[in-house]
Order: sequence, then C-alpha cells, then structure tokens
Amino acid sequence: MRVYVPSTVPLLDAACHAGEVGSIPFTAYAVTPALREWYSQADDEELEYAAMAQAARASVGLLAADPQAPRKRVVIACEVAAVPPADGSVHLGDARLELNVVIPWTSVAAVHLDGDAAAEVVAKAAELWDVAHGDTANPEHEDAVFALDSCEGEDLLWYATQEIPDLLAALGRRGKA
Repeated sequence: MRVYVPSTVPLLDAACHAGEVGSIPFTAYAVTPALREWYSQADDEELEYAAMAQAARASVGLLAADPQAPRKRVVIACEVAAVPPADGSVHLGDARLELNVVIPWTSVAAVHLDGDAAAEVVAKAAELWDVAHGDTANPEHEDAVFALDSCEGEDLLWYATQEIPDLLAALGRRGKA
C-alpha cells in the first residue's frame, strides 16, 4: 500500500541520511476506508491523488513550525506492507493515519516537491497556518483558509529516489547563495 508522508526539505534530508522515514508515531496519509467512502465515484488514481493532497496540506503545517525551512511542500511516497485500521476517530474523507513503524528508505517510491514558482504561495500559507486552523470568528480566518487552499493550485514535482541526494545538494547550494 502506498502512504504519503508530509515533510519539509530539512526532514527529507534527515530521512535520506538516516535511511528511514518517520519517528514513531508519525502521521501519514493513504487511501483509507474513510477516503474511499467519501469519494465513492473516484478511481484508484484519483483516490491516491486525494491522499497525497492531504499530505501536501499537512506539509504546510510542518513549514509553519519551521520558519527556517525552504518554503516547499514535500511529500514522501512510500510502499508499506500493511496499514493499521482506523481507530474510529477519523472523519469521512480523511486519509490520515498514525503509523507506529519507521519506514526504511528502501521503501520510498518517490518524493513530490514544490517547484520554485510555488514558494510565495506556500510561504503565505505557512505564515497563516495558525489563523487558518484557529478561531473561525477571526476576521482573517477566511483569507488564511484561502491562502492554504491556494497551495492546491500548485503542482508538486515528482522525483525518483535516486535523484534525491542531488536534489538536496542543489537545494542546499541555493540556500547558501
């Protein structure tokens, strides 16, 4: 089963060098029964895209918590043997699950990452993350949710696992320029 792990460039770098993804427990996204029920007319590809989109949104939250990270959403796609059943607390349409196993780097299938053109949109969404998830009576809440939703208009680029070390090196060089 494919799971999508929200990440950031520094977390991706750490996972690549450690040879494993995640620290127990951690949140991942997949085609869960709740997601499948919500999108009952969707095919498998559409369901996978929906799960990845939820992971990309969660990546914005990780960026909000790390102001030094490059403003790029990162999603690590991994193949795992089994996913634990939902504990009953998930909402219809939710692809989120908590994993209690570390995923070896050899199980990483690909990495999805924003291109440079998305940096401004992603940065704005990360800046407003807390407002978007806070009090709905806040007059800035609607604009913050719009900023977060705007990220979904930005396509994530696909990278094969063998490309990740070179990608990280290139991103590191840009960060030092």
